[in-house]
Amino acid sequence: MPAEITDDELVSAVKAEMAFYKEHASEGRDEESLADLRDRCAAVLSEQLGYEIPADLLVDAIRFEPFPDAQAALEGLRDRELTVICLSNWDVSLAEVLERCGLISLLDDVVSSARAGSSKPAVEPFLLALELADCEPGEAVHVGDTLEEDVLGATAAGIRPLLLDRGSGIPDSELPDGVQVISSLDEIEHHLEGG
Repeated sequence: MPAEITDDELVSAVKAEMAFYKEHASEGRDEESLADLRDRCAAVLSEQLGYEIPADLLVDAIRFEPFPDAQAALEGLRDRELTVICLSNWDVSLAEVLERCGLISLLDDVVSSARAGSSKPAVEPFLLALELADCEPGEAVHVGDTLEEDVLGATAAGIRPLLLDRGSGIPDSELPDGVQVISSLDEIEHHLEGG
């Protein structure tokens, strides 16, 4: 990478690539379409930087680490013998990412927007998760960190949402009536029936 690219320019370019990915993640439905999506993401990054970044270099540079509270929270839900499904706006590689993070064994299934054919807040991903869990909407709880995608999507599907706010301080005035907010995944169990 040329030395004249500043940290600010790099951050700006990465944010542009991430925004593009978020908008198009559902298009990575299989190996071929995922490769095409990754090529397009690399092209966005390359255009922003004025320097060609191959897709394989972009993919190899991405690292994910779970939040420190994720494993214990999932283990606690497993101990309660609850069905746990990860639902995310992501491409078809979501299960592989969760496996690399050491979380896949704590999940019953994984629903990416690519698998569901649409992205949250559309109800289809939520309905697929309910089907896989063999669960009625009123029996489910969805934990997510966005108002639009998670809270409104879950509510539209008839699922009770828990909004995870790790410190951004979403004002109560922006919360739909009755939406409960947690600041850590450790708090999930306190919001379950009999918790």
